[in-house]
Amino acid sequence: MSTPADDWRRLDRRTVLVTALVTAGVLLGAAVPVALALAGRFGTGRALVWVPAAVVVLTVCSAGVDYVRWRRTRYRVGAERVALHTGLLLVKERSLAQERIRSVDLTARPLLRLLGLVTVRIGTGEHAGSDSTLELDPVTRAEGERLRRLLLERAATGATGSHREGELSALNLRWIRYAPVSFVAPMLGGAAAGAVMQVSEWVGAQGQVIAWIGDLFRDTPLLWTVLLLVVAAVVAGVVGALALWVEMWWSYRLEREPGGTLRVRRGLFTSRSVSIEERRLRGVDLVEPLGVRLMGAARLDAITTGLAKDDEEQHGAHNTLLPAVPRALADTVAADVLRERVTPTGTALTGHPRAARRRRLGWALWSVLVPVAVLAVLGALLTPVLLGIALACAVVFLPLAVLLALDAYRALGHAVDGAYLVTRSGTVRRSTAALERAGVIGWTVRQSYFQRRAGLLSVTATTAAGAGAYTAYDTDASEGLDFAAEAVPGLLEPFLERS
Repeated sequence: MSTPADDWRRLDRRTVLVTALVTAGVLLGAAVPVALALAGRFGTGRALVWVPAAVVVLTVCSAGVDYVRWRRTRYRVGAERVALHTGLLLVKERSLAQERIRSVDLTARPLLRLLGLVTVRIGTGEHAGSDSTLELDPVTRAEGERLRRLLLERAATGATGSHREGELSALNLRWIRYAPVSFVAPMLGGAAAGAVMQVSEWVGAQGQVIAWIGDLFRDTPLLWTVLLLVVAAVVAGVVGALALWVEMWWSYRLEREPGGTLRVRRGLFTSRSVSIEERRLRGVDLVEPLGVRLMGAARLDAITTGLAKDDEEQHGAHNTLLPAVPRALADTVAADVLRERVTPTGTALTGHPRAARRRRLGWALWSVLVPVAVLAVLGALLTPVLLGIALACAVVFLPLAVLLALDAYRALGHAVDGAYLVTRSGTVRRSTAALERAGVIGWTVRQSYFQRRAGLLSVTATTAAGAGAYTAYDTDASEGLDFAAEAVPGLLEPFLERS
């Protein structure tokens, strides 16, 4: 499949309609509190004239600007390069060499989906700002699929291995039970409470909301009032987490396409399609947040080079191959993805010395005792109430900190398993990373004063993939250096002194 070198194409003209509808929706949502505020100051009649007129004018202006963008934007796929021409006063033409293209991802927000459109993001995977990515927003879904096949078909290298092609994993609605135990739930609960207070302030009713809550719990003891409000926030967070999970992972499928490309498709309202070339895959990261891990589940992320990112995806699940699922299933999918019989993330790891446990216990005790001591001093100087708070914090948080410190120590481990080096660490977010030894481009050895006294050091494998660095923390000094030397022979030997 090819495209003539002079075949410039335009984006879909319905982008103007999308912009007008989105702008109108946003403005109508803001119009209500603005109209209420203006009505109280200038009168209802003027507010009902000014606000709709402003909505119409701003919507027309926004659509006009997007019409100019559409008229001045065109793209083409040549024999060697993909080019994008934009701009009115400042004309810009950017191009990417096809041999550098590593990803072609499709995204469709709800309105785009209704119109059969998608946003195509073509990336090189380099972290050089916008110059490493071309975005076509929007084109038809058929055109997006054509571009994806055209630009990725050159990667048909026929990756070695006996693992199957086609579907590797698909949505199972039972996985939704892990959504409420993620860290998203409490954050959404807090956000819901903050949103109620913010909206009430916009409409000038925050005082009435606070008074209503006070009247509602007038005869309830303070402790029970706090507990009930916390429970309400938790329930709101759980509902929000369930809804967010459905939106993100509905219609999820992980597939291996002919030629060695992994493709993840997901999304209810906003559909997303992410393609990862297997020849750019450097390993996997088995992530176990605390709540998910307590339920025996884990998430699977890709460690890969050339995965395009932009500002919208910095905090998203852009490199996630599998949402939180039972640990056994995550291991199975990891083995399929890596074309291994057994996943290296399940290998037996070398434990770390007891000195590493003492360090974590020390950090835990200091993190609790210092704030408690500050509260106790302030209580002795100001009010006995702070003394009671200090005692309660010590009773609650000291055992919790010790338990987390011991769990963090048990998580530490490292190993070399065939073509992979494996590191594990973390308690609130435990990570087991299996990184291809061939993907390691350097080692960083760190040893603080206290580590040196305890006979420990931390070794970090640097790579161009994934997070860029994977660390075995607080290993035995000689054991950690031997691990690095064994994982990548010849890279560290010139700097080692054998005894």
